[in-house]
Amino acid sequence: MKLLVTGGAGFIGTNFIRYWLHHYPDDAIVNLDLLTYAGDLSSLTDIATHYPERYKFAQGDILDSTFVENVLKEERPETIVNFAAESHNSRAILNPRRFFETNVMGTQVLLDAAQKYDVQRFHHISTCEVYGELPLDSPNRFSEDAPYRPQTPYNASKAAADHLVNAYFHSFGTPITISNCANNYGPYQHPEKLIPLFTTNAIRDLPLTLYRSSHNRREWLHVDDHCAAIAAVLKHGKIGETYNVGSGVEKSIEEISDFILDVLNKPQTLKTYVPDRPGHDCRYFLDSEKIARDVGWKPAIAFEEGMRETIQWYVENQEWWQTIQQKADSEMVQEDKWEKFTAR
Repeated sequence: MKLLVTGGAGFIGTNFIRYWLHHYPDDAIVNLDLLTYAGDLSSLTDIATHYPERYKFAQGDILDSTFVENVLKEERPETIVNFAAESHNSRAILNPRRFFETNVMGTQVLLDAAQKYDVQRFHHISTCEVYGELPLDSPNRFSEDAPYRPQTPYNASKAAADHLVNAYFHSFGTPITISNCANNYGPYQHPEKLIPLFTTNAIRDLPLTLYRSSHNRREWLHVDDHCAAIAAVLKHGKIGETYNVGSGVEKSIEEISDFILDVLNKPQTLKTYVPDRPGHDCRYFLDSEKIARDVGWKPAIAFEEGMRETIQWYVENQEWWQTIQQKADSEMVQEDKWEKFTAR
């Protein structure tokens, strides 16, 4: 089988390509990525070297319908796995339009191309954040039937994309599946994200900047478990269905920072607190019983084990993330500069 992986130079896409080529030796992958600040081909240098006949890269924008159609016409993938998205909540506050263009209209371009070239499966990667937030003291979890209540521009753009993908299934019979995942962590994650940001700052004895609501919680999923879940949905999932992918492990931002400082033997005084970002959700927590029951997937990596391995990866690969940071410095978001957005 040949897969087209969009956004394959990003964090989860990179790990998925590695996972798939390792576990499915008869398959090939075409990686389509625009290479924005969040995409980096150095994460796949060894893959390109070791799998020259099974891995190919195509640089371009999913908003460019001519480019996308040419790739599908030439490569004829049976499956599309769509990771391509703008995904940073803080950046979405600064430039919402960019998120809706890529996450919604880009997905629409891919869906049209999938229809035209008879793609057998279109799998769309989404997020737990489309469901909105839960109170910190709530006993509830979000099931796949939970109403969509996005509260930030990023969340809303992903929710709109989910609705679009489902609409193509019901209107045109496009063979889609969707997965809504918990917060991922692991190697090759851009250092603007929470765990690599705190880890790389702690390594350099720089402040760990926490929002004042530092007891807000997230569900944490190792990226390798996520990749295994996507594979299970592609192999055993039912066309037209959505599957939540969570670990059942919740940790607050405070707990994450404490864990990182403890592993790296750094002082608590590195923690500093800043005003919350607008639309900062309290809590996300997924009910993942459906994917366990219907597809047979469950997470395999314990949180403490996965976190220690992830932190160690950033310790051992400082050249990788330092290069990424240098490229992104001009676009880094100042997380303590939200006054103009909250003063209404």
